[in-house]
Amino acid sequence: MKALEVILGKVEDDVAKVLEKNPPVEDVDPDDLDADGLPDAQNESWFRIDELVVVFADLQNSTQLGTGKHAASTAAIYRAATGNAVQVMHEFEANFIQIQGDGAFGLFWGRRALERAMCAGITVKTFSEKALVPKLKSRWDGDPDTGFKVGMGSGRVLVKNVGTPRNENEQEPIWAGKPVNYAAKAAQQATRHQLIVTGSVWDAIKNNDYLTVSCGHGTSGGSGPSGLWEDVEITKLTHDTDEAKGRLLKTCWCDSCGPGFAAAILRGETDRDDAGPVRAAATAFSSRLFEEAARRREERTLARKRGLSVRKR
Repeated sequence: MKALEVILGKVEDDVAKVLEKNPPVEDVDPDDLDADGLPDAQNESWFRIDELVVVFADLQNSTQLGTGKHAASTAAIYRAATGNAVQVMHEFEANFIQIQGDGAFGLFWGRRALERAMCAGITVKTFSEKALVPKLKSRWDGDPDTGFKVGMGSGRVLVKNVGTPRNENEQEPIWAGKPVNYAAKAAQQATRHQLIVTGSVWDAIKNNDYLTVSCGHGTSGGSGPSGLWEDVEITKLTHDTDEAKGRLLKTCWCDSCGPGFAAAILRGETDRDDAGPVRAAATAFSSRLFEEAARRREERTLARKRGLSVRKR
């Protein structure tokens, strides 16, 4: 091991070198990006992806789950919870998955990224409510309430491997930008079995009947399809008022219609014949503040796309 003054001197010199000039940034086509193929950390280039979707799953009250249990029981809870949340993201072809403590996040880009991410997020909360928690309750009925809280964000990111150069065991990709951070904050605000999406994610799904209108099963009095989402202010994003105007989903996949809806979403379908009246009513009663935020997000998206078009010329 090197002496302390040598270690401090080395990192100080590196900080000065890195901050002396901006690193090169390369725009990449999402279809060409492979997280496992990122260059070694010694490479100075960052790669910019214009659109990426994040699903962040956070286990509620996780720090209390091990209290009074044998280590093996605590390990089994984490394996059953986090292990299967990761498995769900894998099944919906997340391009990158990272475990963080008791939770995990999945990154989706390329073809049908939004659709794959939405299906993954809803499936995690469905698994949490219908499978995970009932089995935990049957074994440890007196434990604090738990279950996955899910958040989603989207947008542009910069990525590169960071860590010890030429040592892949001490390197991880850094995903710099808003999406991961915003998805994490959305998940933190949710309670178990809830999914909160930021404003930009809502903009991308609001016209998809399979994601926004229920099938009608389970409604009181058999009233038919209805709107699924509620307005929510993401309080930890008040510095970005437009993205903070998010939406909250409390329902899970329907046992009868869920598989068909998920398949339709993954095929890129958006319209249902029975959803028209619900869609019209949702538009009529939409909050003015939330609609104004949506218009501003749309204007920023168009401006960003124009800028991206200029860069590619």
